[in-house]
Amino acid sequence: MSIGNLKDALPGYAKDTRLNLGSVTTTSSLTDQQLWGALLACALTTRSARVIAEISEDATANLSAEAFTAAKAAASIMAMNNVYYRATHLIGDDAYATLPAKLRMTVIGNPGVDKTDFELWCLAVSAINGCGRCLESHEQVLRGAGLSREQIQEALRVAAVVNATAATLEAEAALVAV
Repeated sequence: MSIGNLKDALPGYAKDTRLNLGSVTTTSSLTDQQLWGALLACALTTRSARVIAEISEDATANLSAEAFTAAKAAASIMAMNNVYYRATHLIGDDAYATLPAKLRMTVIGNPGVDKTDFELWCLAVSAINGCGRCLESHEQVLRGAGLSREQIQEALRVAAVVNATAATLEAEAALVAV
């Protein structure tokens, strides 16, 4: 199991990350599609080749081809949207919020999977990318669709743990290279 490979690769000082990785992947209240789509989208967002390879291997076994593609689309569209909306928010001039983004983002309206699942993946990616405006927007859509705060929190936990796994393994690889 590829999640197992990631857990085994984490050094002793990252015991909490290792235990959390096991926990978020085995005790989730999310559907398999929600969980594995979030894991894949978050892995892609970290840009860690190792984390992407290991999680995508497991995700292939747990997602339909359409869901796998949609998780990739969530990571891609939010890589753009998180930069744009975070920047317009951080500038501090509310006039930017009234200007049209003029960025194509039709995949959000037609992601090829259940829209709620796609929104959940976008929320998880936005957590890694640190876009408050996108987090607020996706959380509102998810709550309106009936997801509980606990389910939304679970996606945030997935994002946090996948990001910590990638950061730790990339740092260890860099230390070895020095």
